[in-house]
Amino acid sequence: MNETLKRAISGAVYIALLLTSILFSTESFIILFGLFLIIATYEFCNLVKLNKVISILFVSVFYSTVSLISFYKVETENYISKILKENIIITVDTDKLFSVLLIITLIISVKCIVFLFDDTQNISKVSKIIYLIGYIMLPFLFIVKISFGIKDYNPKIIIGLFILIWTNDTFAYLVGKSIGKHKLFERISPKKTIEGFLGGVAFAALAGFLISKFYIQPTPEFSSKSILIWTIIALIVSIFGTIGDLIESKFKRVAGVKDSGAIMPGHGGVLDRLDSVIFVAPIIFLFYQILYYVS
Repeated sequence: MNETLKRAISGAVYIALLLTSILFSTESFIILFGLFLIIATYEFCNLVKLNKVISILFVSVFYSTVSLISFYKVETENYISKILKENIIITVDTDKLFSVLLIITLIISVKCIVFLFDDTQNISKVSKIIYLIGYIMLPFLFIVKISFGIKDYNPKIIIGLFILIWTNDTFAYLVGKSIGKHKLFERISPKKTIEGFLGGVAFAALAGFLISKFYIQPTPEFSSKSILIWTIIALIVSIFGTIGDLIESKFKRVAGVKDSGAIMPGHGGVLDRLDSVIFVAPIIFLFYQILYYVS
């Protein structure tokens, strides 16, 4: 099969699966990203030579536990009470829990950025575990968390985020290929250019404006704030999404491979497709928290 056709088909399947799971129900969305997390963990363990069985078991249990007590607390309490035949009350403050997880994730994100600029090609066993937790596992929880916005599950938020990421990636590639001359970070990603990066930023900002006006459709009195919020989100996506892409490229360069996996013909692995969003998600969650407390 022609490589371009293969890439187009697998990309279409990925987008269809993603949008269907997001729009169908909260449960299908959480389950799909749980599966993505397992695959991403497998791919990451391959890259850094970490025990796959223990890692997958750990992230699966942690993701499932936090999701259940955060988004299905009452149902989980009732189920456990029925099994144990006692009245079980889960007293975990999930807001404080996510605040702690956010701090951990942001610290590890800084470590990832330091790793990006570091010339060393060796990763210690402790660092591998730290990256697994803060670079792979926790961001998937924040992807789910931000889809709930302030209160209830809102598929428009997560779809809007993916639209911004796809817009940034697409136009960064197109602009870079057309007029790109100055390399952005040649040592890690030879094809990325400064012109491409700026093109991605500009078109993502435009997409953020269009999303706020025609997709989110806020009330008239909130319209100007919505435009500002989604424009800022677009800038966050462009900047930190690019950093996330570069960090994954650094992991692949250290491992000496082109792709993180081969589950998506023509696209590579799940990490190759989600490297931007997993780095961006905690930053978006932080931005939401700042908005909530400021307002």
